[in-house]
Parts: sequence; C-alpha cells; structure tokens
Amino acid sequence: MAPVLKRAPDGSFENLLERAASVILAGGALAYPTETFYGLGVDAWNEAAVERLFAIKGRGFNHPVSVIIGSADQLPGLVGSVPEAAQKLMDAFWPGPLTIVFPASKGVSARLTAGTGRIGIRLSGHEFARRLALKAGRPITATSANLSGAPECREADAVQDQIGDRIDAVVDLGEKGGPVGSTIIDATGDKPVILRPGRVSREEIERKTGLQTR
Repeated sequence: MAPVLKRAPDGSFENLLERAASVILAGGALAYPTETFYGLGVDAWNEAAVERLFAIKGRGFNHPVSVIIGSADQLPGLVGSVPEAAQKLMDAFWPGPLTIVFPASKGVSARLTAGTGRIGIRLSGHEFARRLALKAGRPITATSANLSGAPECREADAVQDQIGDRIDAVVDLGEKGGPVGSTIIDATGDKPVILRPGRVSREEIERKTGLQTR
C-alpha cells in the first residue's frame, strides 16, 4: 500500500506540503484531498508522469484530464488565451469547485487535452490542494483518484482500497470530501457549455456572471 502522509500533531501541514510536493516533483503519483473527490496528482508538465497516470487508472487516452493550479499566476503557459466568459467565471467562482475549459497552449500535453486543443483548469477552494500546486510550482492533475469506471473516493482509506498499490503516496487530513464533483464548463466558444453538472449550478453561474449557458 502507498505511504500515508498526515499533518503534524499540532494540526499544521507545512511539512506535509513539502513532502507531498516532493513526490510530485520526483515524477510520482499522489492522491490528495480536494473540496470534492480525492484527486490523483502528477506533474502536468512531466509527460512520463502523465502517461503513468492513465496506466494507474486504466483509462483510455480519449478522455481529457483537468489540472489544479495554486493561483491564477500559473495560467500562463497552460492557456493560449483567456476568453471573456472564462474571465467572468474566474472572477465569480475561483477559488472553488468550478473547472473551466480554456484553449490550451501548444506546450500542454496532448494526453491532458485528449487532442482537443482545450484544457480544463480549476483553482481549488480546498486550501491543501491549492497550496500543494503553489508549493510544487506546477499545475497538478486533478482527475479523480480511482480506477476508471469505479466510484470516486472521498477519503484516504477508499483510495488505498482502489489504487493504493499503484501510487506513491496518499495524503490523509482526516477529512471527507464532498459528495459531488466540480462543475465543468467550456468557455472556449460563443456561449459557455456545461459539460458536467456539479457543485456549482447553472442558475448560480448565470446569476453571478450574467452569462447564458448551454
């Protein structure tokens, strides 16, 4: 089973962040908590690590993989542009459980975009997930930490049961994630398209941004 990384006895997780980031930067695969399901994190700029992620999940390459960033400063290099609709969504819902699909920059792995030329990005509302991307200085993959087609995991024990023998570490903060995934919205076209309903509702998106969605 994968080593379990826990916070310090005083409740802080500064040292834990360093240990978790070191796994990512070494090309490893780490399961980490978010405000929704557990994420399976690898360095999004490390092509070999991204390839391994698909093998861990048993997932086909025709499925794109979104990433988590630690701040909007990590967007350059990931996106080719920031559409007006995407900016409105960022202003209204980041940090939070909204994954926004942008035009991808040419440097983004085709494995992450599934050849679509688009990349899903989320500035997580979960402090640890957000700070992990900042500590690593890298965007981190945010696909759910489970086998393809199996139930998503909301706590560390569930991750261990499914993929604990395939990954390098699991972060356990003693928490349980939310029961619903992030909303995924494509902001690359004339009108934003909700690709997957989730924590943020269509009504809330339209009310807070003034955008009309499909």
